[in-house]
Amino acid sequence: MNSIEKALQKQQQYVEAQNKTQTSQLQTDLAEQEESVKSDYIVSNAKIIIDLEMLSQKGFVSTDSKRQAINEEYRVIKRKLLDTAFGPLSKSLKNSNIIMVTSSREGEGKTFTAINLALSIALEQDKTVLLVDADVLRPNVMKTLDLKNEQGLIEFLLGEKEDLAEVMCRTNLSKLRIITAGKSHHLSAELLASERMFTAVEEFANRYTDRIVIVDTPPLLGVNETAIFANLAALAL
Repeated sequence: MNSIEKALQKQQQYVEAQNKTQTSQLQTDLAEQEESVKSDYIVSNAKIIIDLEMLSQKGFVSTDSKRQAINEEYRVIKRKLLDTAFGPLSKSLKNSNIIMVTSSREGEGKTFTAINLALSIALEQDKTVLLVDADVLRPNVMKTLDLKNEQGLIEFLLGEKEDLAEVMCRTNLSKLRIITAGKSHHLSAELLASERMFTAVEEFANRYTDRIVIVDTPPLLGVNETAIFANLAALAL
């Protein structure tokens, strides 16, 4: 074998080695992209199943064809709220589609009201609703729904979750989304008053033009969190 043939052979071996390296790297990159897409898919499709029959039996708004007195009562309430949120008055209000639900003391039914409003609005044909449990001291939304309090608002405010979509759960009602309170934290008041919370509220209010945001907050007496959030919401119940 002469020197030219040897040089060509070495060149061919080099090209083959390069191709193998590039192929291996490409396969690695594709695997990483696939895993990333899979992870995003799982996050964006997180879903919780609400036992609607159980809620109906406990006196909550029914989402089936049954006509119950409480359904009619909340139809009256929500119609006024929707008119304020999306009607002519909305132009003079900041974050007119955000509704804060509170009470003077614990045990007066604010979570009952927040959940019923969410269920009632979820029955609308042209509106969606996001229920946020911001009672980070004593979260009660998921407890009332007989579900586990997963990672939620606090994890987002702490920066442990980068995007609100990571803590926003779909439900078996197509028009209803839920953000849980997440874990308790000793700096809950400061977190609710943070710039990250203001950013979250702006996204709640403006990302979807057909969305009502219902926020279950702590009672007014004895805590600071609710007073902080009252500056961010247009309507309070």
